[in-house]
Amino acid sequence: MQNSKEISVKNIAQGIYRETQIEEGFFILKFTNDTIESQVYKREVSSDFIQFHFCVKGSGSFSFNNGNYRLPIQEETSLLLYNPERDLPIEVAVAAHSWVLSVLLPIKKFHTLFSTEANYITFLSDENKGRKYYKDAHISPSMAIVLNQLLNYNLHPTIKQLYFKGKAYELLSLYFNREEDVNVEQCPFLVDEQNVVKIKKAKEIIISRMAEPPSLQELADEIQLPINKLKEGFKQIYGDSVFSFLFDYKMEVSRQLLATGGYNVNEVGLKVGYSTASHFIAAFKKKFGTTPKKFVMGLSK
Repeated sequence: MQNSKEISVKNIAQGIYRETQIEEGFFILKFTNDTIESQVYKREVSSDFIQFHFCVKGSGSFSFNNGNYRLPIQEETSLLLYNPERDLPIEVAVAAHSWVLSVLLPIKKFHTLFSTEANYITFLSDENKGRKYYKDAHISPSMAIVLNQLLNYNLHPTIKQLYFKGKAYELLSLYFNREEDVNVEQCPFLVDEQNVVKIKKAKEIIISRMAEPPSLQELADEIQLPINKLKEGFKQIYGDSVFSFLFDYKMEVSRQLLATGGYNVNEVGLKVGYSTASHFIAAFKKKFGTTPKKFVMGLSK
C-alpha cells in the first residue's frame, strides 16, 4: 500500500500549509492561518487538475493572471475551478484567523468517478468536457463535518492514508449530492439550525479564550445548551471533543507563532495557556513528536 505523503511547508514570509498526497495525483492542501495578518500561499497546479476550495473559517482570495483577476471565498462557501486550456497555479491570500482546505485531482481520474452520472453533473457532459468551468457554492452542514474532521484529525499515522482517502471521497460525494435527494442531514442534531449556530459559537468562545477557557458546564451555560447536547453537537460538527479540539488548535497556533521567530518558547506557551514552559514543551512534543526548540531549529535548515 502506498503511504500518504505529507509535506509541511514552513516559510516565515508566506506562512505554513500542509499538503497530503493520498493517491497518485490526488492531494489535500490545508491552509490554516491563525496569525493576526493575512498569509499568502502559492502552489503550482497544471491544467490537468480540477480544483475544489473550501473556506471553513474566515475568508480568503485567490489570485490569477499575476493578480489581475481575483476570486474571493467566504466562510462556509466553496469554489470549483477547472481550465483545460491553461495552468491555474494556486495563489491564495488567507485572511487572519482563517482556514481553507483544497482538494486537487487529475480531471481524468475525476471523470472515472462519475462516468455514469455525467448526465446530471453539468460540466461532465460530452458537450462541456473540454471547457473551462467555475462554480461557487454553499458548504452544507454534512460537508462541514467532513472538512473539520480533515482539519482536526487525531489519528495514528498508520491509518491516516485510509482515513484521508475515505474523507476525500465522502467530501466529493456530498459536494455533488443532488438537492432533490437530500432530506435529513447525517445527524438529526444538525437539522436544528439553532443548535448548529450555538455549537459554532462554542467553538469561537474557546478559541478566543484559549489561554483561560471556560469549563464544559460554563460553556454549555453560555451558549444555552445542555452539556450532553454540547458534547454531542461539537463531536458531530468538528469531529472531536471540545478540549481535544482546543488542544490541537492551541498546538497549531503555537507552531505558527514559533515559525514567525518573534517569540521565545516561554512567551508562546503563555499565549496558548500554559503557565510553565515544561508543560508547554511536553504538550508540543506530544502533538508534533519534537520539542519547540528543535522545531525552530529545523526551520533554518
